[in-house]
Amino acid sequence: MNTEAPSILLVDDDDIFTATLARALSRRGFQVQCAQTIGQAMDLANKHGPSYAIVDMKLESESGLQLIPMLKAEHPTTKLLILTGYSSISTAVEAIKLGATNYLCKPAGVDDILSAFETTEGVNTAALPDTPPSVNRLEWEHIQKVLAENDGNVSATARSLGMHRRTLQRKLQKRPTHR
Repeated sequence: MNTEAPSILLVDDDDIFTATLARALSRRGFQVQCAQTIGQAMDLANKHGPSYAIVDMKLESESGLQLIPMLKAEHPTTKLLILTGYSSISTAVEAIKLGATNYLCKPAGVDDILSAFETTEGVNTAALPDTPPSVNRLEWEHIQKVLAENDGNVSATARSLGMHRRTLQRKLQKRPTHR
């Protein structure tokens, strides 16, 4: 084990994405540990003490947001990045409040990911959209906000939104195409 290489904990349930990103990070000189669940991630973090962590927000049955305070409590110097295909303003704000260094939307390249770890507070490089978000996008963001408030519990979120659980599950499987 090369102890001089910075370590990255990669937490994502997509095997192909994880393998591709791990290979690219290894080529950049990082020591990469991969996990698919919060439990696996904490086990690896406690064994290796990562300098960086890249966490997918939507794991198979868990929310990556739940990992942030757990990881920060055990490893406060770890820089943590939420990387997600299910982005929303509310989850981005929540991730930063919980202690994430940054938040990126998939697809993101290795250069984007590494740059996100180096971004300092007060630097705003995000471009503002020319058009307001669509109704579908606003609905998606609201659902994600309520889901985060209910700690990822779909049944509780459905009750809060006043909709059937199966309807909510179908909506969660779809990602709005328009911003």
